[in-house]
Amino acid sequence: MAHTSRTRRVGAPPQTVWEVLADFGSVSYWAQSVDHSCLLHPGPDGGPIGSARRIQIGRTTLIERIIEFDEPHTLSYDIEGLPAMLGRLRNRWELRPAANQFTAVTLTTSADIGTHLAQRLLERVACRIAAAGSDGLLAGLASQWKDHHVA
Repeated sequence: MAHTSRTRRVGAPPQTVWEVLADFGSVSYWAQSVDHSCLLHPGPDGGPIGSARRIQIGRTTLIERIIEFDEPHTLSYDIEGLPAMLGRLRNRWELRPAANQFTAVTLTTSADIGTHLAQRLLERVACRIAAAGSDGLLAGLASQWKDHHVA
């Protein structure tokens, strides 16, 4: 499994940032790369774990399903609908308080394709491509407030 992480300092306290991320079906309001998004269904008993959203990016339709929800610290979801050769992709958002009512937001993308050398190399390529997408997601989130990059 390969991982890539990006961190950005956002000009709002963690709970405020969390409220934007936890509004799971509304990602298209702040993520510029997402053309459309909607909540497909909540998790069992209405909880967040197992909730799924549909997102449209150009001609690509993806389903993202929450697997971890620890308010206001961590949100993880699996990404479904990518070509099979990309295996399983997962995004994990982590929020940490920073000075002056800011939040350090880290987005980690993991790719799990397989154990063979060629598959491990493809995992790294998938993570590099995902890193550009992560930068865009973080920028869109930060655009909600005055932002600064984490050094």
